[in-house]
Amino acid sequence: MKAVHVINGPNLNLLGTREPATYGTLTLAGIEARIAARCAQEGIDLVFRQSNHEGDLVDWIQEAGAAGAGVVLNAGAYTHTSIALHDAIRGSGAQVVEVHLSNVHARESFRHASTLSSVAIGVILGFGALSYDLALEALISLSKSKKS
Repeated sequence: MKAVHVINGPNLNLLGTREPATYGTLTLAGIEARIAARCAQEGIDLVFRQSNHEGDLVDWIQEAGAAGAGVVLNAGAYTHTSIALHDAIRGSGAQVVEVHLSNVHARESFRHASTLSSVAIGVILGFGALSYDLALEALISLSKSKKS
């Protein structure tokens, strides 16, 4: 794996101040710094993005899929509603690990269903910012096992 795209959806730009009891106090920039350091250790290029707009996320998933890059995707609320993101993952062949900071199954019932899980290679949730690290480690491990 030459590159990892970390794609963040709506409201994740508010991390650090938005509902810290649920999402923690680490900012998105703080998460990016952690992921960038780990990618540098592995010689992996990092593309780290956030948008509140669904179409941007679709474009970025397609871009990552075309490049053969691994994807860590925190689609935020679009996880529960976006057929467009589902279709982008499926259509592009992107290798996506779905990530959530909180345990969505311990929250409101509308958060229990994901439109993305069926096309993701895995789902990591409930570990706060560590969820991103775990997703990256999963992509690194899977990439290494494919090479051997």
